[in-house]
Amino acid sequence: MSKLKRVSFGSQLGVILATAGSAVGLGNVWRFPYMTGQNGGAVFIIIYVACVLLLGIPCMISEFIVGRHGQANTARAYKKMSGGTPWAIIGYMGVLTGFLITGYYAVVAGWCGQYIWASLIGHMTGSPEYFQEYFASLSSDPVKPVLWTVIMLGLTYLIIEKGVRDGIERASKVMMPTLFILLLVIVVASCMLPGAEKGIDFLFKPDFSKINSDVFLGALGQAFYSLSIAMGCLCTYASYFAKDTNLTKSASQIAIIDCLVAILAGLMIFPAAFAVGVNPDSGASLVFITLPNVFQQAFAGVPALGYIISLVFFALLTLAALTSLISLHEVSTAFLHEELVITRKKAAFIVTVSTIIIGTLCSLSLGAVDGLTAWGKTLFDCFDFVTGQVFLPIVGFLTCIFIGWVVPHQVVHDEFTNWGTLRGRFFHFYIFLVKYICPLAILFIFLHQLGLLK
Repeated sequence: MSKLKRVSFGSQLGVILATAGSAVGLGNVWRFPYMTGQNGGAVFIIIYVACVLLLGIPCMISEFIVGRHGQANTARAYKKMSGGTPWAIIGYMGVLTGFLITGYYAVVAGWCGQYIWASLIGHMTGSPEYFQEYFASLSSDPVKPVLWTVIMLGLTYLIIEKGVRDGIERASKVMMPTLFILLLVIVVASCMLPGAEKGIDFLFKPDFSKINSDVFLGALGQAFYSLSIAMGCLCTYASYFAKDTNLTKSASQIAIIDCLVAILAGLMIFPAAFAVGVNPDSGASLVFITLPNVFQQAFAGVPALGYIISLVFFALLTLAALTSLISLHEVSTAFLHEELVITRKKAAFIVTVSTIIIGTLCSLSLGAVDGLTAWGKTLFDCFDFVTGQVFLPIVGFLTCIFIGWVVPHQVVHDEFTNWGTLRGRFFHFYIFLVKYICPLAILFIFLHQLGLLK
């Protein structure tokens, strides 16, 4: 077997933007706002930030340690660190999880692309019932969503096949700042609406009477979902880190960016929603059904501005989807590239074609074709459930057990401190969290999602 030359990111900025792009996606811009709306606003945000800092960062560092130590794709990295023991299965599960998520996630990214087109040609106007019917019609259409799924995966392929520096890093340096700029534009416009202060209060004035176990578990689950933990993305990207990359500092910076984008997403949505009297707990339909109506009503006095804001919003959503799609795709591409010893271009092509097939089946299962079901769910919902509620918590839990209890602490300490060049003041606290707190928290999430813990 010929030895493949290992590449790395070209700069610390590239490390942060690329890895933040993996973490920042629809989890922040779509899922976080509706989870916040359903779980009491400000109290949810407080608990979410605490979960990111105390649990998300240690789990990110753990994946970084495995990835950089292994200097290989996720499966091989775990195999190297475990010495080929059964613990290597964690890496293979991570690759499989990332691969399956890529397929159905591309469908959602495709919806975002269709909404940009619909905004451009003026179709994002009408009654609340119109927007509901529009989304129902789109998701069950046999052609449009499939076409957009192919387009999104095709764009992802064009970036991935160029490599780590010329593809992923270069794209991230353009896409992530653009995402922030678009986000800030909508935040400013939303917060200047009459009545927007009610939405701001909802986000920043906590009502502690709303705290319950569901809020805690929801915030914990959202922290892991939005940081891309256990999908193989963080481990794969860490394999491209230089030996002098400060893992703790990088994880902290990415977590801060993640929280900032999530809170800005709330500021983008809730002031506008409250300004037109829309209930903040609209749920998963918030982005594709509720928000187009919100923007239309909020900027009714200046229709051109409403048109621009709607277009900018869906451009933002598409960018967020693409940054995550790139990292998910890279997990499988790196695996095939190194394990089969084939060119990156060929590996990326195989992954693209395979995920297009998965995405097509998932899309068609939403109404276009009868019978595409498993265990009483559509294929789309089945992939979402199996990856999000089964694979992710299992991989996250096993990673914590692996780093905390199996890998020699000296090996972990060497990676944590860059072989003694960093002080590593928080190492013992980190090990305590990974050994005890993180696995218990993930276990609670897992049991709660399965309905075994109320």
